[in-house]
Amino acid sequence: MNTKLWAVDKEEPLKHSYPQIMEAAGLLKENEVVAFPTETVYGLGANALSDQAVLKIFEAKGRPSDNPLIVHISKLEQLTELVDNVPESAHKLMEAFWPGPLTLVLPKKEGVSQYVTAGLDTLAVRMPDHPIARALIEISGLPLAAPSANLSGKPSPTTAKHVEEDLIHRIAGIVDGGATGVGLESTVVDCTAETPMILRPGGVTKEELEKVVGNVDVDPALFSQEELHKPKSPGMKYTHYAPIAPVYLVEGSASFMEQTIKGAQLKGHKVGLLATEETIAQIQATEITAISCGTKNDFATVASQLYDGLRAFNATDVDVIFSETFPRTGVGAAIMNRLEKAAGHKFIKE
Repeated sequence: MNTKLWAVDKEEPLKHSYPQIMEAAGLLKENEVVAFPTETVYGLGANALSDQAVLKIFEAKGRPSDNPLIVHISKLEQLTELVDNVPESAHKLMEAFWPGPLTLVLPKKEGVSQYVTAGLDTLAVRMPDHPIARALIEISGLPLAAPSANLSGKPSPTTAKHVEEDLIHRIAGIVDGGATGVGLESTVVDCTAETPMILRPGGVTKEELEKVVGNVDVDPALFSQEELHKPKSPGMKYTHYAPIAPVYLVEGSASFMEQTIKGAQLKGHKVGLLATEETIAQIQATEITAISCGTKNDFATVASQLYDGLRAFNATDVDVIFSETFPRTGVGAAIMNRLEKAAGHKFIKE
């Protein structure tokens, strides 16, 4: 397949008049699959009302069909076509965080492709806060099912180049809108329960949610190493976000990290280190490939650089990767969720 590439400046106004957006929207109307930027990661979009279109997403990604997709909308009016009932908690969360990196799980209406919901009676939906994504949805006139635009299991893409590496010649087009902002997928909250429940941590933190709706539960499955039989949200099943070399999460001091690295080197391993600038500066080990994922002073930098860092190891000759760990508060909960998935829950503890 010949994949079309379009460059669009997200800072320029009048996105709707861009011929690139018009052409991409036209392909979506023809039930083709197009990658586009959001404020979280790049999404792989297709008509959420068409079985034919949605199946092309699964084919392109190599994604298991029991893993549900998130539907993206550009205005609240579209929600009435997709969901059956919007609880009061969901209304409050929409008002506070839409458009933005928050996905809500709601009772679905008939008409949405069965492949979007993986046979569930609920639908995950969000309104992205990115001018290109919103323009593309609006011009196409379609709700777009859009998982991350990467091969299944690989780190999610935060640049169009990442999408090309995984999906060139597998999809109809890629809209290049530059690097994304948040860098981690949206927070997913199940609003069908009496108390809203986080199914996947992301760009909106538990603390921020609770300021709006009071108590918010966290799905116990997030802390389990066992695969779920029927996940209600993307990211709850299977190993995700993994580079080629195995990843181990090293929990402890910088000196323990250094000891762990040297121990692996004595066994003949070529070691990669994913850590903050501060930790890298403290490591005295030589002949390692160290990649920074931001700074301890601002975990938002870690979130935005995490996937790019994981992907960067694929261009090296390392055969094992050790990663720093982070507190599970605020955005740290989302960072650790992604790292645990990338590592398959493999820890080395001091």
